[in-house]
Amino acid sequence: MKKITGKIAEDAISQLAAIGQLIRQYRKLFKINANAASATAVIPRVTLHRIEMGEATLSIGAYHNVISALDRRDLGFEAKSGRVSRLPVRISLADYPQLKQLAWHVQGVDELSPEAHSIYERNKRFSDIGRPSERELIGLLRNAFEGVVT
Repeated sequence: MKKITGKIAEDAISQLAAIGQLIRQYRKLFKINANAASATAVIPRVTLHRIEMGEATLSIGAYHNVISALDRRDLGFEAKSGRVSRLPVRISLADYPQLKQLAWHVQGVDELSPEAHSIYERNKRFSDIGRPSERELIGLLRNAFEGVVT
């Protein structure tokens, strides 16, 4: 039996290219590196690059994961639940006092990227995480960076 393939409409291709450009611009604006963004979205870094180039052959789920990870619901997709959508793109040190203490060496910064995971991991023997919100953040970071070498 012959396989039937559909042609992708030109306007769909241009819309995906525009979404990819917006994702890249947002990621660069907030200084989120590609490795952190792809790990948070739970996709390979190469797939993130292909999304940013607007490739139409990727699943809509991959686009959705990146948009949710970057917390950009205004791009047309809304995350209902899941670990990817709850992980903040920028982590305010004022909201997480233990992280603020552990990040003493980072001067003049009020926010960190999800790469704060490495700060928690390097200093876990010194930390006493008492606040539920901070424990939840650590859990989300561990889930997002599971298997990722930082």
